[in-house]
Amino acid sequence: MTEATTRLTQLLGIRHPIVLGPFGGLSSVELTATVSELGGLGSFGLFGYDARHIVQTGEAIRAATSAPFALNLWLPLPTDGAALPPRAFEQALEAVRPLYDAVDTPVPSAPPERYLPSFGEQWEAVLEVRPAVASFVYGVPPEHVVADARARGIRLVGTATTVDEAVALEAGGIDAIVATGLEAAGHRVAFLRPAETSLVGSISLIPQVVDAVSVPVIAAGGIADRRGVAAAIALGAAGVQVGTAFLRTRQSAASDDHRRAIEATAAEDTVLTRAMSGRLARGAANRAIRAIEADGAIAPYPVQGWLTAGFRAAAAKLGKGELQSLWMGQSARLAVRDDARDVFAELLAGVQGTTGVPGETGPPRGVA
Repeated sequence: MTEATTRLTQLLGIRHPIVLGPFGGLSSVELTATVSELGGLGSFGLFGYDARHIVQTGEAIRAATSAPFALNLWLPLPTDGAALPPRAFEQALEAVRPLYDAVDTPVPSAPPERYLPSFGEQWEAVLEVRPAVASFVYGVPPEHVVADARARGIRLVGTATTVDEAVALEAGGIDAIVATGLEAAGHRVAFLRPAETSLVGSISLIPQVVDAVSVPVIAAGGIADRRGVAAAIALGAAGVQVGTAFLRTRQSAASDDHRRAIEATAAEDTVLTRAMSGRLARGAANRAIRAIEADGAIAPYPVQGWLTAGFRAAAAKLGKGELQSLWMGQSARLAVRDDARDVFAELLAGVQGTTGVPGETGPPRGVA
């Protein structure tokens, strides 16, 4: 390993500089524990989880592995819409009504109190779990959060889509930074400028972030096999964060429709959309996205996520991929393995500089 990768592994207490991407709504205890057991950093996305579920999840992960793991939280943005005027809510609701009809599910009404648990409630629960690492998207954690983590020996990882964001994260006390290129799956987690104007590709972003900060940089976006890992390390990254390749595996919480879509979707057939949550995210274009965008009545986050959650959940149960959130990155077709151990072995081959035929499984299962 390079000096940078060694620094990262020592910082996080892991054996290999491979981080599982945290999937909001698609994380699983099994996948998180598997990556941690193999020597990487398993991550679990806590989007939408209240305090009780966070503590329960932490207990379940600890029961499955004694290795370090990360819990991931979304920070609130000033642009988030807490509520909508009744008329605007009804307009956004009418845009998704045909999708609810398609799965024979009633449309939702506005929640009586709130759309999501508060960040403060979630953070207190994370402190109770006391994971080795807490990771964040959509901003720099407040000073008191950094102080809380320091007092408990929790390492902090932030996520940047631009160089300026990386600099802000380091200034805010973050221990390591995920530099996530526009190729990545799921939500574009920009926080200093609008997401649409913060679209920088990995090959450009990674070395510029490495040059701009002194903390270890973890590369994310478009990395699915040993070639991507080797390229990221050559660009100066200390490690990699991988999402879609692990999401494709049987250990994730993705539906079978989602896995099949990852296999079948070309890079140019993924899109950036606000249709499903109100925040910009990358996934496969499907009927739901096209219908909502054609109507044009997309509510701000988190209202839009509330409006689409019901039909998406019903569609997953019914096996209707055209009505689900099929998040994936532009390297989806490189995600060819259905076991997380095989994915990890392939990625580790890139860390170790192993050569081989692209697409072949790397080192044997049970990575040391």
